[in-house]
Amino acid sequence: MSPVTTSRDRAPAGQGRVQMHFKENRLLPLLYGDRDQHLGQIERQLGVSVVSRGNRLAISGPAAAAEVACSALTSLYDRLDQGLEVDPPAVDAALRLATENAGDAAEPVWNEGAAIQTRKRRITARSAAQAAYIRALRERELVFGLGPAGTGKTYLAVAAAVDNLMSGAVERIILSRPAVEAGERLGFLPGDLREKVDPYLRPLYDALYDMLPAEQIEKRLAGGEIEVAPLAFMRGRTLANAHVILDEAQNTTPVQMKMFLTRLGENARMVVTGDLSQIDLPRGTRSGLQDALDTLRDVPEIGIVEFGEGDVVRHPLVARIVQAYERRDRSRRGDGSAGDHS
Repeated sequence: MSPVTTSRDRAPAGQGRVQMHFKENRLLPLLYGDRDQHLGQIERQLGVSVVSRGNRLAISGPAAAAEVACSALTSLYDRLDQGLEVDPPAVDAALRLATENAGDAAEPVWNEGAAIQTRKRRITARSAAQAAYIRALRERELVFGLGPAGTGKTYLAVAAAVDNLMSGAVERIILSRPAVEAGERLGFLPGDLREKVDPYLRPLYDALYDMLPAEQIEKRLAGGEIEVAPLAFMRGRTLANAHVILDEAQNTTPVQMKMFLTRLGENARMVVTGDLSQIDLPRGTRSGLQDALDTLRDVPEIGIVEFGEGDVVRHPLVARIVQAYERRDRSRRGDGSAGDHS
């Protein structure tokens, strides 16, 4: 018997009434949340009513919204059944995925193909684009992750790298970024190479520390299993048996990007992340990321995953900030006042 059964009641045109019956009572306090906060979150976001009666839920409201709520609750229950936690961000992710997949026979949200296991936590997709990205990171040797801040493109790339290192699939992780707004003029900065570069690689470090104990990171940095280096230091190298990440790739030139991509060696994985709306190159300089996409988009072995503003999974305010800036940029492009940094 399925752990969740559903039935539909008669309802006025355009309205839906869904009855859900859960087999296991023990998971319901975690599903509903403290003081039913998760159910309240679903009600507010979808404009539906969710009433709990023991191990039964009654959902009523606009027909499409009621079905989305039912799908989201089913996937969240499945998440709990797999031993994963359910918190407000997970509820938000389930609602987003259920909305995106409405009417489709989509694969389960929390399946193994859309999850990455690290030493500290199991990371699951929080949008359909994230699920596609995780699959591409597993299946492709070269992956481009494109989109605005907060979509998880860098975080998931680091998670996949840690997973590959811990499983022995690769021998090292190499993290790189164009430094100092793509100019890589590091000589005037105080300190040794790592001290010069660290401020520009901080987001990559933050992701690492979220996935591995601090002492392991320091040990692996000292032993060379994890390496951080500015893009210029990739020249002349062949990167074999490594998981290589180039972050903020929109700030590379075409020459730099070609140099980086041609470093790919045997048994290596390469991930390139960037946001083409945040190019810091001098006006009139073509972005190496855009150039690579235009050149390589039709190469079937390469994975390209594009995130949109709807995939932002940080604080909800971040999504609204991204949307506001994109509206402004579209308006400026419409009146011809914005420069072209592509």
